[in-house]
Amino acid sequence: MPHDVNLVATIAVGFVLASIFGYIADRLRLPALVGYLVAGIFVGPFTPGFVADAAMAGQLAEIGIILLMFGVGLHFSASDLLAVRGVVVAGALGQIVLATLLGVALTSFWGWDIGHGIVFGLCLSVASTVVLLKALEERNLLQATQGRVAVGWLIVEDLAMVLALVLLPAFAVSLGGHAGPGEEASDAPIALTLLLTLSKVGGFALLAALIGPRVVPWILIKVARTGSRELFTLAVLALALGIAFGSAAAFGVSFALGAFFAGLVMGESQLSHRAAANSLPLQDAFSVLFFVSIGMLFEPTVLLDKPLEVLAVVAIVALGKPLGAFLLILALRYPVRMALGMAAGIAQIGEFSFILASLGVAHGLVTREAQSLLLAAAILSITINPLAFAASEKLERWISARFPVFAANYGRRRERVLTVELERIRAQAKKRESEQARKITEFVETFPLFKAIDADAQEELLLLFVPKSASPGDRIVRAGEKGDAMYFIVSGAVEVDIKGADVNLEAGSFFGEMALLTGAPRAADVTAVDFCDFLVLSRRDFRLFMSRHPQVRAAVEAMAQDRHAMNRAAADAGEDEPQDRKAAATDL
Repeated sequence: MPHDVNLVATIAVGFVLASIFGYIADRLRLPALVGYLVAGIFVGPFTPGFVADAAMAGQLAEIGIILLMFGVGLHFSASDLLAVRGVVVAGALGQIVLATLLGVALTSFWGWDIGHGIVFGLCLSVASTVVLLKALEERNLLQATQGRVAVGWLIVEDLAMVLALVLLPAFAVSLGGHAGPGEEASDAPIALTLLLTLSKVGGFALLAALIGPRVVPWILIKVARTGSRELFTLAVLALALGIAFGSAAAFGVSFALGAFFAGLVMGESQLSHRAAANSLPLQDAFSVLFFVSIGMLFEPTVLLDKPLEVLAVVAIVALGKPLGAFLLILALRYPVRMALGMAAGIAQIGEFSFILASLGVAHGLVTREAQSLLLAAAILSITINPLAFAASEKLERWISARFPVFAANYGRRRERVLTVELERIRAQAKKRESEQARKITEFVETFPLFKAIDADAQEELLLLFVPKSASPGDRIVRAGEKGDAMYFIVSGAVEVDIKGADVNLEAGSFFGEMALLTGAPRAADVTAVDFCDFLVLSRRDFRLFMSRHPQVRAAVEAMAQDRHAMNRAAADAGEDEPQDRKAAATDL
């Protein structure tokens, strides 16, 4: 080929093989993630055939990490987390500590350093959000109490891993590693290093908390008002990647933490659902490349060279960690069913394990052998995870049959309290959603003209409107002025003076469109005769919106021409009676 196509080849082959193996995994009733990892193995340096550019794949994986963490932040719900904090905070943190200790014990038996064992144990302690969410969706449990507890558990695990990603570089040398690429080794005391690291993170978090909620939603609204779907998607990605890169450059925090805060701030915007929907395809695509790049690091020979080590790691992930979670939830006095479901859900490891392992490799705390063991454990544990759910269901039935009173009553009171609180939060969320839907519905009912456009366009139009109020006697527009806006009457009434003929317009009417359509000056005075509320569409926004929705423009033009003729006839005849009081338009 005449030029370097490593990037194109890596993306093309990665996507093709990932789609093939992902489909095969789905047909085998396995998570597609298994197929993506297998695709990475096939394009990696340890298998024959095509070998993808590892450096290029690594950079693509960084984008995948940023978008994954951006999605975690975007869907983060502080209210849900607070509701389930009684079980998930103590449970998830306790399970992380237990799994880490099991990892340290196992690696100490193998003769590894304690620092390497701690990082390895942390990698084993966190479950895959992607795998667990898919398992909950398949069982229709995502909105149930058990599912929301599981999501809260995952959030606590993810937040703990975000903290680990922040602190690991600071503790790398103390744990027996070294400074990462491009970093300088520090001889400062560990307490000072930790203080500096936390200060940087705190400074970034404070800046994000103070400025982010004001700037990010404002930017999204400004871009959304353009009506360009591709520009809105570009703005979402620019904010996610820009904040992640900027935070790493300015504060020295990881891309993952910057992206998480970007999603967290954007999640507070009224356009968060659009941001999530528009960014999801790219998030999915680069997440696939992330898993493919992780699969490239796997050495299949580890299954033959170290089968006992692989089985030991899988045992911690699929047995030790779930057993610890099961006992912790029971100790917190929650039901057996919840404990078994949570135990089955976390009997695997995934994306955060890979992210942390990659950082550990960069700081000399995770060897290539350890990384291969983690990858082998991830592939095997994700593959057998459906069996863990099946086993938990059978065990629940056995416990219910053998100990019916215990199974029926243990932890029920706390579960009822938790369920009531979650239902209250769900009702509040539905109320907010219904409030926005009600606004759109009322708007369309008041102005039937806009029934022809879809819900997204209606929401976009509401963003374009500028509210305006007027008191009785206020002059809204004057004859001879340049037309600068179109007015929609939400409440109240106005009087239009057309050459001596007065036309009254009430709620549901609009005026000012003719001057925008023709470019001619205003032809009449409009005065408020009641306390009025308007939605005002500026000249620029009017032209942009009408250009994207020609059916609305055609309807406005037709109505304007018809009513223009009626109003002219009324003016010529000297009639004082209003024409079409409910939906009249005027020559303005």
